[in-house]
Amino acid sequence: MAGTTVADGGLVEQAFTAAARHLGADPDEMIDYVRATMGESKISVFRHLFGEEAKAQEANRAFEAAYAELVDGGRVHALPGARETIERLQGQGRTVVLTTGFARATQDAILAALGWQDLVPLTLCPADAGGRGRPYPDMVLAALLRTAAADDVRQIAVAGDTSYDMLTGVRAGAGLVAGVLTGAHDAAALRAAGATHVLDSVADLPGVLA
Repeated sequence: MAGTTVADGGLVEQAFTAAARHLGADPDEMIDYVRATMGESKISVFRHLFGEEAKAQEANRAFEAAYAELVDGGRVHALPGARETIERLQGQGRTVVLTTGFARATQDAILAALGWQDLVPLTLCPADAGGRGRPYPDMVLAALLRTAAADDVRQIAVAGDTSYDMLTGVRAGAGLVAGVLTGAHDAAALRAAGATHVLDSVADLPGVLA
């Protein structure tokens, strides 16, 4: 969602900074890793950075609280053409599922802020797919299993703005793995992670699928 269909204006880094300071850590010493792992489940990032499970969970709670406060402050909005693209895809008979590395509460807050609660038939966060987020294929495969929208994983298209999104699509066996240039990673990083297509934005996806 963030960086692909939703613009958050760097709120992930702001919320991470708040979480790191909450634990008495220096965010400047960790921010490069946060940027490199954009798209990964946030709790996984905190486990790597803080080691201890208790500290990781505390950092994750602080992150989610800080991000929710920013969302409540009106700091997120849909990327240009994102809603229209989703509606166009669904109008073509395609099933659209929105996934995120955030926790369910944060995902729901973003959906509510955008008025997207009923936009798609299914939204998924890592906990909805067994707890493993990107770069594992679990959310993509969970989307297939829950919607039964395709007969073959090769009929799946995965779109995202991070290298972890691309790796997730590759590992899931998706027939199309599209990187978009509206978020965290550049074209070279997206291609290196397995993107079959690199698009200026998600608004270009219907044309590629056609």
